[in-house]
Amino acid sequence: MSPVPGRRSILLATAAVTAAATAPATAATADATDRGPHRPRGPVVVGHRGAAGWRPEHTAAAYTFGVRCGADWIEPDLVPTKDHVLIVRHENEISGTTDVAGHPEFAGRRTTKTVDGKAVTGWFTEDFTLAELRTLRAVERLPLIRNRNTVFDGRQQIMTFQEVIDLARALSKEYGRRIAVFPETKHPTYFRSIGLPLEPELVRVIRRNRLTPRECVVQSFEPSSLHRIAGARLGLPLWQALGTGGGPYGHGITYKEMMTPAGLREIASYADWIGPDKSSLVPPLTLLADAHAAGLKVGAYTFRAENQYLPAQYRRGTAPNDFGDAFAEYAFHFARGVDAVVTDFPDIAAAAREDLWA
Repeated sequence: MSPVPGRRSILLATAAVTAAATAPATAATADATDRGPHRPRGPVVVGHRGAAGWRPEHTAAAYTFGVRCGADWIEPDLVPTKDHVLIVRHENEISGTTDVAGHPEFAGRRTTKTVDGKAVTGWFTEDFTLAELRTLRAVERLPLIRNRNTVFDGRQQIMTFQEVIDLARALSKEYGRRIAVFPETKHPTYFRSIGLPLEPELVRVIRRNRLTPRECVVQSFEPSSLHRIAGARLGLPLWQALGTGGGPYGHGITYKEMMTPAGLREIASYADWIGPDKSSLVPPLTLLADAHAAGLKVGAYTFRAENQYLPAQYRRGTAPNDFGDAFAEYAFHFARGVDAVVTDFPDIAAAAREDLWA
């Protein structure tokens, strides 16, 4: 296993702190009175699918490890079962994240579907009841990149969203700090088209658990999904995720248009955050400043430690799966005033945040 990189040099850490001193007051310097979950001083650390760099994603082990590492929020991607229970998987097609292919009793359920305009072949959550999905076990989604995580294959069940909420509250009590859930509605237009809409069930679970703005932030790439959540008047912060190409499925607008000053003002009419790819925040692009000017907070995704996911200047050596200088990338974005980072390695992000405020 590649070692986690060491802390930044004194020179770079000092430069980051100096730059942070001039960052917009609406960004990393925001305090705990801001609308949303309580967190330590500095940018929010969001455990992407838990701690996906260290454990198979969307498992109790990944979420727990992420919080122990310093994550403030944990992110469950939501898809439905056949009996309309919200479970947490990166996609509704589960051949890459479970051992379903090894279950002969489900061999006949393998099929091809069109999801958001793309043909996908495999096994789909909407074709299984929760009881059937409980017989499966989670596996590492990127075994060729994160072989270290395959040692945990087969040890964890698929979780429901309710179980993630219960776990977040238990971890909040254990660690004495508020851990928020950060659910994402996956393929909401598709699921509405097959009679399994995500939003009504999500609203029901949120209301049943009386989740507050300090406990829950809802995200989606599709504006229509966020409008439906906003219409339920839950009083929760909403996060508009933004892709790097194309646009949200079925919405007739591109992400590039959504990231213009006019597009950002429109987003600010229904959401509190934008979540762009981290590459969209690098100068000469002005998205970060434009979003703050529109009154939006900015949470960048997805931070990873492996060379292949890092900008060239932060890579170390030539092996794509070895760890590069992830601390330098965090220092760059923290110094510019990003409000949150969505990361597979919340331990590195939390340590980089400590460096910033040392």
